[in-house]
This record gives sequence, structure tokens and C-alpha cells, in this order.
Amino acid sequence: MEKITLSEQEVVNALCLFHAKFRKVDPSEVEVELMYDDIGGFTAEASVNGQLDVYNTVNFITAIRVYIDEQLQRDSMSARIVLDLHDDEGIIANIEW
Repeated sequence: MEKITLSEQEVVNALCLFHAKFRKVDPSEVEVELMYDDIGGFTAEASVNGQLDVYNTVNFITAIRVYIDEQLQRDSMSARIVLDLHDDEGIIANIEW
């Protein structure tokens, strides 16, 4: 099995690209904040021009799948994606094929 890890910055980039596509804006206009709590799990807030949208864990994974397809040129549907909160690295995504 092949494994890769997306850094926290790559996860942020994935959400920026996904949200930009959703809002039809340039990715540089998107601000993203990643969060984790024991109740809600992994979430993110994405904002453009003060308009805030919240992404739950499922949306988070969807954004990473789009990033894998479009930026890494890999098949995201056959990938196993696990989000992890790492003490030193922040929120990362471990991916296996």
C-alpha cells in the first residue's frame, strides 16, 4: 500500500480550493480555520468577504478528495483518508491506496 501525508498547510489549501470553487471566487480570497473538538470532531470555518461557512468532517474529507483528484492527479475514490490531530504538525490527513 502506498501512503502519503498531507500537512496542515496542504489540508488548508484543499479546503481553500474547494470553498473557492463552491463560492466561485479565487482561492486567495478564502480564509480557512481548522478546528477539532471531542464532540464535533474535525471542522473548518471558511470565509469569503465576511461570509462564513462551516465544514463538518464529511465536507472536510470531500474537499481532500477533490484536492487529491485535481492537484495530486490521483484516484481519490480508492483512497482511505484519515484525519489526525498531531501535537507538533496540527491537523493532517493520512492517505492510503
